[in-house]
Amino acid sequence: MQFGLIGKTLAHSYSAEIHKSIGNYRYELLELPENQLADFFKKRDFSGINVTIPYKEAVIPYLDEISESARKIGAVNTIVNKNGRLLGYNTDFVGMKALLEFNRISVSGKKVAILGTGGTSKTAFAVSESLGAKKIILVSRTKKENAVTFSGLYELHKDVEVIINTTPVGMFPNVDDAPVLLDKFPGLCAVVDVIYNPLRTELLLSAKRRGINTAGGLYMLAAQAVFASALFTDTEADNEKIEKAFSEVLRQKENIVLIGMPSSGKSTVGKRLASGLNRDFYDSDTEITAKEKLSPREIIERYGEAYFRNAEKEVIKELSKKSGAVIATGGGAVLDGANVDALKRNGVIVFLNRPLEKLMPTPDRPLSADFAALERLYSVRLPIYRAASDIEIVADGTVADVVTKVLKELF
Repeated sequence: MQFGLIGKTLAHSYSAEIHKSIGNYRYELLELPENQLADFFKKRDFSGINVTIPYKEAVIPYLDEISESARKIGAVNTIVNKNGRLLGYNTDFVGMKALLEFNRISVSGKKVAILGTGGTSKTAFAVSESLGAKKIILVSRTKKENAVTFSGLYELHKDVEVIINTTPVGMFPNVDDAPVLLDKFPGLCAVVDVIYNPLRTELLLSAKRRGINTAGGLYMLAAQAVFASALFTDTEADNEKIEKAFSEVLRQKENIVLIGMPSSGKSTVGKRLASGLNRDFYDSDTEITAKEKLSPREIIERYGEAYFRNAEKEVIKELSKKSGAVIATGGGAVLDGANVDALKRNGVIVFLNRPLEKLMPTPDRPLSADFAALERLYSVRLPIYRAASDIEIVADGTVADVVTKVLKELF
């Protein structure tokens, strides 16, 4: 291995894509079980590696030297093999500091709760301390000398102002989970989650619904990777490289989700977008048909709309876990707020607003089989589409015109 990442489970990792965008070198992902860690370091068969959970502390005994910042934090996430000597660093510190600055989140003078007690938690503590946090609380699932439990957090620290999640709760594939209940903290002003897959965790979505400032982990990943790459290659790191890496990987990984009325062109536009961008395309109605062995119309006629909506919800839940895809949804998908949240985890939602007079009632859509039904549906759903979307496109032209408009807004 020349350069790469080691960890126990790496299915969630975007590190290879990040390093591809910032360095002209081969970067691999290597999943290591705990019983192989010692042998890996005995061989020293690498030029430079990053380290992720759960090994940021476990690697320290295998190193010949660690930087002062890594020693102070007690965790290493970057190791350079210099003429056979293993040197350990912690670029998570500068990564997390950059994340807070990029999202204009201040911890100065504030009470901060850090969820988790592992290596990244130590980094969050050091960063919060360096930036002047008034008080820092560590939170653990089990009682520890230096940490409170979650029940203790709820009972004794309701005045927490900033929460930083360093646990894997909410990470792909268990994206429905959240580590803490935000309604327990009336003075909460910011929530940070170091998880980057999904791009927006359930914790962050819950904060956004409450109007709380949020920051996801992708920018931190980009920043720490740029600083790690500088150590690998003995070059300088700068903000321009960080922002370039962040933007490129966000563009690659974020789904494009199309919503809108029946006959607004979601599937046709979606296929054209996917083809032009070399992405996978998914249509939620097509996926439902494949799963149920019935068309949406047949499902509604045979089992009712409620049954169809439940089937749709399950399909959207799975589609939302994908990354870098183009997804066309059924006309009523965003009527369920849970579907909207799921799609926002990894996606930007684009509303194709085709004018009512250009929509076409068709018999294969039982809820809009004639123009009167279509008109009623449009008046009810228009505000819902607008509330759910991140971008609204007036889809009044040709397919090529609409695709051009979408691409202009996105890129």
